Amino acid sequence: MKEILIAPSVLAADFANLQRDVEMINKSEADWFHIDIMDGVFVPNISFGMPVLRDIAKHAKKTIDVHLMIIDPDRYIKEFASLGANILTVHYEACDHLHRTLQAIKAEGMKAGVALNPHTSVDLLEDVINDIDLVCIMSVNPGFGGQSFIENTYSKVKKLKELIKKHGAETLIEIDGGVTNKNAMALANAGADVLVAGSYVFKASNQTETIKGLRELANS
Repeated sequence: MKEILIAPSVLAADFANLQRDVEMINKSEADWFHIDIMDGVFVPNISFGMPVLRDIAKHAKKTIDVHLMIIDPDRYIKEFASLGANILTVHYEACDHLHRTLQAIKAEGMKAGVALNPHTSVDLLEDVINDIDLVCIMSVNPGFGGQSFIENTYSKVKKLKELIKKHGAETLIEIDGGVTNKNAMALANAGADVLVAGSYVFKASNQTETIKGLRELANS
């Protein structure tokens, strides 16, 4: 049985103590760093940009999973590769030529991900699923942390899992938004491979224990 990975979302970290929180993730049982880049255009919020990602990458000792919530992501593919991204995820809704974007990401040595907003059907990925390393299903509307989990996510994950199996793809399914101890096991059972957790981890009194508990729950 494949192990479910945990990716704390740095967007929910304490920006005044970012190095401390990066070190916490390094020492924890988390598998990846999940880093959201927002432009205030594709989503109604602006997060950190390239300099902060570069500084996180200097200290991070685990996979850096970068989620671009920006328009025209193709402009920055080379730059994100140079900043240390291991996985680069673009939004289906932001790409006019998705296949070309995926190939450009892979050409820079990164794994290629595609994120889907809650209203976007997984069926739209049928023609490119074998080119995608990771599909990030948004289980909240993108742009802000701390939102409530959208219940339709479970059926969406199951449908995507069927699509992946149908095409014999190796694509991972990542869930981003509202992940807690209340839904981790159900998401894993539905077919999720990676769980992104932000507020649930960083607002906990004991963050490393919270990560450990989430990992054990998802893999139980």
